[in-house]
Amino acid sequence: MSTLSEISEALQKGRAKLVKTLVPQALEEGVPAQQILEEGLLAGMSIIGEKFKNNEVFVPEVLVAARAMNAGTELLKPHLAAAGAESKGKVCLGTVKGDLHDIGKNLVRMMFEGKGLEVVDLGVDVAPETFVQAAIDNDCRIIACSALLTTTMPVMGEVVEQVKSAGIRDKVKIMVGGAPVTDKFAQTIGADAYTADAATAAEKAVELLSCG
Repeated sequence: MSTLSEISEALQKGRAKLVKTLVPQALEEGVPAQQILEEGLLAGMSIIGEKFKNNEVFVPEVLVAARAMNAGTELLKPHLAAAGAESKGKVCLGTVKGDLHDIGKNLVRMMFEGKGLEVVDLGVDVAPETFVQAAIDNDCRIIACSALLTTTMPVMGEVVEQVKSAGIRDKVKIMVGGAPVTDKFAQTIGADAYTADAATAAEKAVELLSCG
């Protein structure tokens, strides 16, 4: 088994310590950092994402796999920076104002990072203007909003309006999600995409970024 396959396997099992041993080993073998990231870490996370979508693994397994992935990417960061590796795009993510739920948001962040996206995580209880300012300051091409309460869903509509007011609607795609959110609601407020789960959100984000 190649070191890259071992990294992928270890990540899927959530074995962060083993990932920390295997990543430097792969670097010593002369494997480029970008290849370790894509064919080792991201490949493993992608499998976890698929399994999560199909209910073959659950939140705890995703969390330990993500921890292992973070351990690996930390070791690769200096090498990736030296090689001038580019992220596939930046996303700012947060749970909307009045809502303090973050498990869904955190899962989405892990899936986004697992697809090689750079995530600006704004946390919970995020005001519409904060989303907009963060998108401008960090040059984010996607704003992803999460809500778990029906009472906070209208804030997502305010985010869309604020993005329009700021004059960046043609540059920024808006994604929405969360238990009470529906595709119909997303269309009503003028969002670009709604996805039902974290793994699909990551796939959709990559698709939106590749459309320019």
